[in-house]
Amino acid sequence: MRKISVTTLAAMALALGACTAASSSQADLASAQAAVTMDRLLAAVDNPVRPEEARKLDESRKPVAVLAFLGFDPGYASADIISGGGYWAEIMAGAVDDTGSVIALEPEQFYAAEAWDALAKRAPGITLEQYPFDRLDAGNDRFDFAILNLVYHDLYWQSERWKIPKTDPALFLKALYRAMKPGGIVGVIDHVGKPGDTRRTVDDFHRIDPAVVRADFEAAGFVFEEESAMLRNPEDSHEVGVFDPAIRGKTDRFVYRFRKPKN
Repeated sequence: MRKISVTTLAAMALALGACTAASSSQADLASAQAAVTMDRLLAAVDNPVRPEEARKLDESRKPVAVLAFLGFDPGYASADIISGGGYWAEIMAGAVDDTGSVIALEPEQFYAAEAWDALAKRAPGITLEQYPFDRLDAGNDRFDFAILNLVYHDLYWQSERWKIPKTDPALFLKALYRAMKPGGIVGVIDHVGKPGDTRRTVDDFHRIDPAVVRADFEAAGFVFEEESAMLRNPEDSHEVGVFDPAIRGKTDRFVYRFRKPKN
């Protein structure tokens, strides 16, 4: 058996102590950064300039918990994709620091000038970019973080009323993959639908099978990291449309976190 000198043992102890100290320091730093992020998110949600109709959604959407789970950081270049009324963009814009930014990517078909003008006055830190619904092109390596809230299913939807043509989700995700920086996070929240014909499920109920979403993102090159059950509702049968008054705002929803690989 090889003997180890006292000097060597002392050196090993010192090295172990240094590693432990470094690890502890890193953990403390991460904890402090998480606390800062949480404080910023809470302040953004509590901002009194937010309209009442947005505040009413907070209880069911749990924005602070969702963004914390997904890994939002105040210093990120963030995107709210198919932003709608700008609910998530406004909260993120209220939470970013001097190094962060927020882009709202809104399909031309959904753009409402009056609503966006009002949002721009309340949250001047948001940059609005419009694009044709079926032809997302957000550039390359732009975003550290992106969120799609209750909208991914719409990529399987067609509507003459809203002038939404048949869209290829794979092309959308190809463009989204390009737009994310290596290591970038994409959070997806959507209404749970039953397995089967995806386009029919979307047309009938505006829901989507979570397995379809995961398969689509993984096929595009994203890595599935984690799911949260914080918005799940076992009392939702998945057999009624999401706009039905009996279930609206209380649907069973999944929260997925995906990441673009660094290499």
